Amino acid sequence: MKRLLLLAFTLLTTTLVYAQKVDADLLRIKQRMDSVAKFTATVTLNLDVPFIQMPTKKAQVSYAKGKRMQFTSKDFVMLPKRGLDFSLSEIFKYPFITVDRGTEKRNGKALKILNVIPTDAKSDLVLVTLYMDTKAARIMESEVNTRKDGSYSLIMQYDAARDILPDYVEAAFAIEKLKIPFNFMGKDTKIDRKKMRGMDTKTGKIKMKMSDYKITLH
Repeated sequence: MKRLLLLAFTLLTTTLVYAQKVDADLLRIKQRMDSVAKFTATVTLNLDVPFIQMPTKKAQVSYAKGKRMQFTSKDFVMLPKRGLDFSLSEIFKYPFITVDRGTEKRNGKALKILNVIPTDAKSDLVLVTLYMDTKAARIMESEVNTRKDGSYSLIMQYDAARDILPDYVEAAFAIEKLKIPFNFMGKDTKIDRKKMRGMDTKTGKIKMKMSDYKITLH
């Protein structure tokens, strides 16, 4: 009996110690992202929501290390409160642990799956699942669960193997977490209110194509 208890305790301790280690591949990706001091880019946005028809919009995105990305536009652009920050800086804002979930093939490429679990109560993140291209040292997909703003996911594509930042990002989010100011959406946007009310699950996507990057490295 004592041997069984000792074995169980040893296995539990080993598992906890393993989970406490921060994944080396993620740290390598973080180091690469940390080399970006700031950047700006032009963004072409397309909203994919079943009950909203909105034409393609243009915006500017800017980022400075330690701050969230900012989107600005002369036109009305509907964006979720969170979920568009492909710098993923919030993940590294507070201490965390990681758990290796193995690999999975997506679009013909083997991606390493990693759970990131914040250990500080100040973080609004509950669980983040990352799909990493360890060879190129970058994140291809992320699934983020938050305490206050629901869940969202990002899919990222890169123009060249050496690129640090993506040239295309697709963000999926819950519509109920998006405050829709119908009265200010402009004449070029159409809302199907009947379809909206009839939908059980209201989800949407924002598709962003980046161009004219201006990146400042440390």
